[in-house]
Amino acid sequence: MSQGIIDVLINELTRLPGIGRKTAQRLAFYIMSMPAPEARSLARAIIDIKERAGFCKECFNITDSDTCEICSDPSRDRKKICVVEEPGNIIVIERTRAFRGLYHVLLGVLSPIDGITPEKLKIAELVARIGSTGAEEVILATNPNTKGEMTAHYIADRLRPLNVIVTRIAYGLPMGGDIEFADEVTLGKSLEGRRNF
Repeated sequence: MSQGIIDVLINELTRLPGIGRKTAQRLAFYIMSMPAPEARSLARAIIDIKERAGFCKECFNITDSDTCEICSDPSRDRKKICVVEEPGNIIVIERTRAFRGLYHVLLGVLSPIDGITPEKLKIAELVARIGSTGAEEVILATNPNTKGEMTAHYIADRLRPLNVIVTRIAYGLPMGGDIEFADEVTLGKSLEGRRNF
């Protein structure tokens, strides 16, 4: 095996977000040592997602059909829509088993400096969806950072005329966390998001 083959794989792996040269090298050597059927299965999964996956026509989650499993599930609460930044956020929220409503994926967040304006996100589609479905509550679950907050405020302003309840996920201390080690912003958000006990 020539060194060129492994270098090509390492270079391709470094294109993935968060994968530096050393991690790409480890992954490349791991892939090389995998049994051939496992390596083919990995390659097939990558090809399948590129050839068959698309976005749900209702919520913009990733799916291999017109409508994703969540949107087509009749047991979901259609009166609640949780707005997230990316499809990966849905996986994390679903693991909690705390939410049984529907989702809406923005496919990003507002970032004027990077040229990400409201027109480049799925905000107009959210507004149209709320107007046509009769949803009663929209939960804004964007990340608690500057871009996520800016996006949440923009969406809340756009939804005000629709007579829908707009809520924001709470922030604060994680279970098992220690107040002594919390930063001021997290602790402040914990105090703001307090509820009756």
